[in-house]
Amino acid sequence: MPDLPTPQDATEAALFSECWDAVLSYADLCTSGSLTANQLATEAFTLGMREARETDFAPGRSSGRRAARLPMIPLLLTAVRNTAASWEAEGLGHKLDPDLRLWLNSEKATRYTGLPLQRPVALRGLRDMQEADASLLWLAEVEALPLSSVARRLGLDPAVAAQELEQVRALFRDRCHRAHLDTPMDAECRSYARLLDAVTRSAGADTPDDLSRHLATCVQCAEAAACLRLHGGGLPAALAGGVIGWGGLAYLERRRRAAEVRLGAGRPGAVDNDGADPREGSGRAKVLRHGLLGAAVLISLVALGVSMMPMGSGSGDDTAAASHDDRQPVADPTAVLPSGDPTPTHTSASAAPSSSATTGTPAHKNPDPEPQGTSSSTAGSGHKGTTTSASPSTVPAATCQVAYDLVNQWNDGFQATVTVTSSRALAGWRVQWLFHNGQRVTQMWDASVSQSGEQVTADAADYNQSVAANGTLSFGFLGTWSGSNSAPDGFTLNGADCSVS
Repeated sequence: MPDLPTPQDATEAALFSECWDAVLSYADLCTSGSLTANQLATEAFTLGMREARETDFAPGRSSGRRAARLPMIPLLLTAVRNTAASWEAEGLGHKLDPDLRLWLNSEKATRYTGLPLQRPVALRGLRDMQEADASLLWLAEVEALPLSSVARRLGLDPAVAAQELEQVRALFRDRCHRAHLDTPMDAECRSYARLLDAVTRSAGADTPDDLSRHLATCVQCAEAAACLRLHGGGLPAALAGGVIGWGGLAYLERRRRAAEVRLGAGRPGAVDNDGADPREGSGRAKVLRHGLLGAAVLISLVALGVSMMPMGSGSGDDTAAASHDDRQPVADPTAVLPSGDPTPTHTSASAAPSSSATTGTPAHKNPDPEPQGTSSSTAGSGHKGTTTSASPSTVPAATCQVAYDLVNQWNDGFQATVTVTSSRALAGWRVQWLFHNGQRVTQMWDASVSQSGEQVTADAADYNQSVAANGTLSFGFLGTWSGSNSAPDGFTLNGADCSVS
């Protein structure tokens, strides 16, 4: 497995931090386990960054030149899909989700790599836009970031970001309409092209019965309709399904939930970290939910004559992906890797933890709206022996062996994985260790993390609480370092000392 590329400067390091979580989230959908997800994400990230550098990618909105490729995040997500296809071709398909393997070996997958004029309209429309405009559209619609955050990231004036987004949506519609007309199509589709453009321009326009019947049986025209109809909230689904392909709607749902967590959805009095109106997050979530429902209605019509289309929430691919969506990588994609921060750092597998000092023991609540069982993933205060509402202290101490792997390291950051083998079966677990060179954990996946001084605590997520006797548990994280980055020591599992291999 290749190492992650080393950032060339501070700007690229920030870009790595912003994009890694998106890549890992989609790789997790595509694979059969968290370790394999990390392998796929690392290989795809390396491939995507190489492509970006070869096309002289420069983040920002000032260049004004047309994009020769997709913006950064969809480019990397495409690299995940292409890397998965390479694994399947090389005999490594057993590492992938079974439904993805079926999709990769079907005609649906070839649409994304075949003749350019036959690729999905959303993919061609987004690629045809200038990079800055395409990035604004993707970050706001698919990643579901608040406009204040998107504006800061792209160097826009927050006061005019909403107006710019409306203009970019209209530009995307124009590009998709042009792409649809350029698509080789039969006489019937061609006869409906002008009518399709007209009825999708207005929210109040009625769709004639004959056009409705045509959309129910023609994937090509139904995809175009979803991209051309900007009203109704279906644009995020059209973008995710048309650009990513398999698992697009499951990925969209993950990003929506991640955005709700960042905005403190479901917690009274929550404030947007970006300083925006806290109502923006809940309103955005409602729009996205309605968008998914709108897309589902549209694609259910297509399903009458066609079993699957890449943007459909009713497709077998995305239904399977959604049911597979029980492993949620840990990270806040808006977080920038800190250096030398003396304050404790907290991140969570599916939510930003909140503390309760009732008994001096923090208790973390998971605001993720998706049910994942009766227990909740928690993160302790970082002190050995501390328990929480889902504390593994009730589980007998187990003899254990730890493997600490430094996956990659750059000027002020690093990526590592921890694998623990337990002699006893576990119904919950907590792993703790000590850093001695001031390292700080900034993001973690497959566990909830807290840090107090030198001590780091990783608690099981909702979906990986159980470990069989002589089985292994594993998780990965990103961190910062300065001066020296020696391996940690003092590993414990549920309070019992572990040997290090």
